[in-house]
Amino acid sequence: MSTLFQVDWQRVFFQVDLQQVFVPQTSVVELVLRGSLVYFVVVAILRFMPSRQVGGVGIADLLVVVLVATAAQDAMATDDSSITGGLILVTTIIGWSYLFNWVSYKVPHFQRFLNPSPLLLVKDGEISQQNMESGLINKRELMSQLRQQGVHTLSEVERAYIEGDGRISVFTKDLKKEDDKHGSQTLAKETLLKDLSEQQLE
Repeated sequence: MSTLFQVDWQRVFFQVDLQQVFVPQTSVVELVLRGSLVYFVVVAILRFMPSRQVGGVGIADLLVVVLVATAAQDAMATDDSSITGGLILVTTIIGWSYLFNWVSYKVPHFQRFLNPSPLLLVKDGEISQQNMESGLINKRELMSQLRQQGVHTLSEVERAYIEGDGRISVFTKDLKKEDDKHGSQTLAKETLLKDLSEQQLE
């Protein structure tokens, strides 16, 4: 048989370079440092970005996520292709995430830093234009979110906030109570007018 077609089947199926698979080619300290720095930078960037996309992920936001993930991967990349190296990076990122959540639970001020306070968008049916501009939200997006929650007009809204994660929370007015209140006021006025008319007739 020609040497062109000779294949070392034992090497193809059974030979495993355990050192390349499990032994990191980069120092553990460097891997932890890379993972930590990238995690901190990405958290800071996402924290100070305005909650532009309300209630979902738009094309521009999806593009940002993909590019950030790619840039982060490049920043953490080394010549190390071992499983252990990858696990060290993953463990570093998950560890910092857990630590941040734990500190947020224990220290309310730190939680407010990580998660921005809700921003008031609508009060008693009136839009807060300043807060809308601060959150980079236009009226069309706001009305879209209100309609998805069963609210068709601003007059139905008592309070509407954009939360730290970009979702809109809405508190609607109790229209039935308001109608009853207006009805009671109208009835009281009619009764008063009737009494005055009867007194004048007497």
